[in-house]
Amino acid sequence: MKRIIQFFKDSISELKKVSWPSREEVASSTRVVVVSVVIFAAILGLVDFLLVTGIDKLFS
Repeated sequence: MKRIIQFFKDSISELKKVSWPSREEVASSTRVVVVSVVIFAAILGLVDFLLVTGIDKLFS
């Protein structure tokens, strides 16, 4: 039981040492991720559309 209690004490001690990002940093990073995902999805959608159109024209 002492080992478990010591584990939690050590965990809390280590979490106090962590340099947590500010709300603004998290918001900025989130925006970058969302914009990147939207751009990547648009590119993949365009490539998919072009491939399907090309295959349809090739075999029709």
